[in-house]
Order: sequence, then C-alpha cells, then structure tokens
Amino acid sequence: MDSRTRLPVVGMIGGGQLARMTHQAAIPLGQSLRVLAETDSDPAALVARDVEYGKHTDLDALRAFAKSCDVITFDHEHVPQEHLRELVAGGVKVHPGPDALVHAQDKLVMRVRLAELGLPVPPFAEVKSEADAVAFGAEHGWPCVLKAIRGGYDGRGVWMLNTPQSAHRVVAELLEAGTPLMVEQCVPMRRELAALVARSPFGQGAAWPVVQTVQQDGICVEVLAPAPDVDGEEAQELALRIAHELGVVGLLAVELFETDGGLVINELAMRPHNSGHWTIEGARTSQFEQHVRAVLDYPLGSTDLAAPAVVMANVLGAAEPPAMGPDERLHHLFARFPDVHVHLYGKAERPGRKIGHVTMLGERPADVRERARLAAHWLSTGVWQDGYDIHGGQR
Repeated sequence: MDSRTRLPVVGMIGGGQLARMTHQAAIPLGQSLRVLAETDSDPAALVARDVEYGKHTDLDALRAFAKSCDVITFDHEHVPQEHLRELVAGGVKVHPGPDALVHAQDKLVMRVRLAELGLPVPPFAEVKSEADAVAFGAEHGWPCVLKAIRGGYDGRGVWMLNTPQSAHRVVAELLEAGTPLMVEQCVPMRRELAALVARSPFGQGAAWPVVQTVQQDGICVEVLAPAPDVDGEEAQELALRIAHELGVVGLLAVELFETDGGLVINELAMRPHNSGHWTIEGARTSQFEQHVRAVLDYPLGSTDLAAPAVVMANVLGAAEPPAMGPDERLHHLFARFPDVHVHLYGKAERPGRKIGHVTMLGERPADVRERARLAAHWLSTGVWQDGYDIHGGQR
C-alpha cells in the first residue's frame, strides 16, 4: 500500500509500450504504476515516476521489486517460470499466475491443454527430429507451419515448411541451435480475428467486441472494431471459457483464424495486447484500465463501443528514414485530421518496428479505415499515399 495515496501498488514487469499505456490508464485511478524496466530509455521509463531497474531474468531484482508492490503483473510473457513460482512461494501476489501464464509462454503446453478441453486447435505435434516434421507433413499435407515453442512473436519464430526437403534443412538448423520446436497444420483461413476479455480473481469476466486484425509480414498493421460481418458471441464465449479454465487474471487475448469450418485458435496472450489498443478511445473502458482493475479485483468496466466504427493502425518504422522529424509530421497530421488519436511510444525509428499507433472513430467503417491508414502511413514515412500535398492540399 502506498502510504501517500493509501491505494494498493500495481507493479508491472517490463518497461515497454504496454507498461507505458498501462501507466497512463492508472493515473486517473489515483495510481502511478510501478515499473521494472531494463533501461531509462524504455518507453515506460520515459513517462512513469515509480521506476526500478533490473532484468526480468534476475530473481533477486524481481524479489526486490515485488517488496514494494501489492500485486505483480506483466508487460511481456518472458519471465522464467521458475522465478514466478519462487515469487508465489514467497507470498507475492502474481496475476496472471504461473499456472495460467505458462499457456502463453509455451505454445506446446497451450495446444495440449486446449485440445484436452475440446477447443478448436489445428493438428499439431512436437518436433524432436527432422523425421518428426517430415512425417507430420506427409500426414497433414504441405505446406505446414513450424513454430518455436517459446519466445516467438510478431512473425518471429515461425517458418513455413513447403516440402520434405525444406523441412529437413530448416529443422536441422534450428535443432542444432537448441530451439524447441513444434509443427502445425497450415490453416486455410478467410481472415484473422481477435477476442479480448478480462477476468478478475473474483471470477467476473468482461468481453470487448470481436475485432478483425490485418497482418503484413507477420506484423499486425490494422485492427477493425467491430469485425465486419461477424457474430462475435461465439468468439467471446470461447475466450471467456479459456480465461476461466486456465485461471487467467487480467487480460486475455485470443487470436483466431476464421475458416470455412468455423473458428480455430491460433495464439494466446495474457497481458494488454496490440489487438486491443483501439479501446483507449474506442471503448468505454480501455484494455489498460481494465487490466489494472482486474489484477486489483475491482469490478470490471463497460466494454461498449464509443462509436459505430473504430480502426487502429500501427505506425511502423519506415524502410527509409523520413525527411521530416516526428514533430513536423505530427504538425501536418493534426492539420489534416484534427480528430485523429495518436500514441507514440518514445522508441527510436527503425524499419518495421512498432513505434506507435493511431486510432480513428466514426460512423462509416470504410471511411474510418481509410483515414486511419493514411494517418499511420504519414507518421511512418512523411508521405501521403493519396497524393495530398502538405503545402497546397489535394493535388
């Protein structure tokens, strides 16, 4: 308990943009999120007051940080399981706990558990040799998807195996490097969806409208809320059931494939998630505030949409550095789109890196999506894709 505010202290391990935005959401609740960052240039360390420094792999640093917190939660899922269990054994309140979080840390554990629950997952198998991958491809067809069991995200740790020959070569190299692997059937999908829910220790659950996520080179570039032409109830119920069965406390994002045969579960994340950034302006309660509420066991907030159509577009580092600095790009963006909501993360720009996002709200989904796309591309590159001339309007 913070003696100055008489409010419980939430500590977040990791100082990335998720911690930065969680800090911003905690302020109206009377709190200043306490953050364990690695460096003073981490996005959250640039804005938060209560920052300690240490690595998430250092048990002593985690123990020292936990002493000043009433509950511990996460900006990422990379804290070693053995460290989390040591913290829990020492009386630290950790949300989500290690028994739940392991399903977001280990893809094979997740697949096995969800299959045991009878939930829709693609056929999969552990890969301990090249022969395992070749046999799986022969049974389930080529191409198939090879995944690192731990640590992959944003398209990293995923390889397409198109032939037995490529399977031999890729698997041999990765096993030689010590990468634990699994293989899955390549799912023929219509599109990708995401169901975001929250759950409190009391067991209360809340679900936002299901969204469509648009991927490019393995990175999410757009989120459309609500997902067009989708009855989201099935996906919401699926995500709430997973949260209950796994004992999740806090946020759970369930990434889904929409197929001709129904929904198929792709990945799980147990923290605020890129597919939920739109909720900051686009929902009555943002995912970041909801996560704080959940880990403190406060009643959860409304998840209703704030507008008929909401689109979030990620701002990615451009292939070539823009001629304009970010300040000038913001100036011109606000001049053209005064209603755009901009979130920059304080990260150095480099190609393909998520350095921020923009959110647009409105009545007409196609118009909202186009405006969000134009705004994000401008902030990334300093170029208007529709021929707009900053010195004289439309060409």
